[in-house]
Amino acid sequence: MPIPDYQTLMLPLLKIAGDGKVHTKRDAVNELAVQFGVSEAERKELLPSGKQQVFDNRVGWARTYLKKALLIDYVQRGQFRITERGLKVLAENPERIDVVYLRRFPEFVEFQKSALPTEAEENGTVVSAAETDSPDDLMATGYLSRRRQIEEDVLEKVKSCSTEFFERLVVKLITTMGYGGTLADAGKAIGKSGDGGIDGVIKEDRLGLEQIYIQAKRWANTSVGRPEIQKFVGALHGKRARKGIFLTTSTFTKDAHEYANGLDIKVILIDGLELAKFMFDYEVGVSTESTYVVKRIDNDFFEDDGNGSDPS
Repeated sequence: MPIPDYQTLMLPLLKIAGDGKVHTKRDAVNELAVQFGVSEAERKELLPSGKQQVFDNRVGWARTYLKKALLIDYVQRGQFRITERGLKVLAENPERIDVVYLRRFPEFVEFQKSALPTEAEENGTVVSAAETDSPDDLMATGYLSRRRQIEEDVLEKVKSCSTEFFERLVVKLITTMGYGGTLADAGKAIGKSGDGGIDGVIKEDRLGLEQIYIQAKRWANTSVGRPEIQKFVGALHGKRARKGIFLTTSTFTKDAHEYANGLDIKVILIDGLELAKFMFDYEVGVSTESTYVVKRIDNDFFEDDGNGSDPS
């Protein structure tokens, strides 16, 4: 079962508060995780920002939306309880509480209007992107979709470039990742060897305490198989090397991966998709177009006040 969306969590969360007692967000998260059978691995799953767990975030948004509809109230930091309106809603025994249901309450409608972009208000339109997605889910989905498209595009660019350009790209990427010493050192070391399946050698660090040998294949569609990896490993043994990187713009076969994983030396296989991801992460061949800063309530700032804030 996938992690439930924030709207699916609304009614169960309100039912938890239905006893009229003060509840903590942490206890509610734990109870809902048990109700929905969310595993420990799923509990640890993070948003793309890497700063918050997906399930916790969705419970937070469910709580925020219930508060905006005045079905619950915040007592103090991390604590909430049901309101009279919330009790009346539970008495109606609804099958589901979601955004559409909450629109019957004028306070929630005002909240949604204030969250709409000015252009949407002027045009009289309603933001209708996936109704089951929380704002954080929508941002994450948009980011991941944009990222995947850029990675696909940059990989196609790499496949169409010359061998010499590909070698320079590999140098740039590896040095940007912190290997190879200086860019000048790495540039001299790679693309010069051609020695028995080795395209180049770089320093693992600026002091050159250990060498990393590299093989790079700019292939379009043909997968790199076990024979190519065996040839590379043979060359490493000839150099008494313990570390190697085999990069390709295509893919590796299952046999190639199994062989590399069973070696007593370290050989890293980087296929086209991973190459594109590294290029994206280290901004090699891509550049930042726009930056959006996502902020949240600083609960520590309000801690001494004794009143509840509106964290998600």
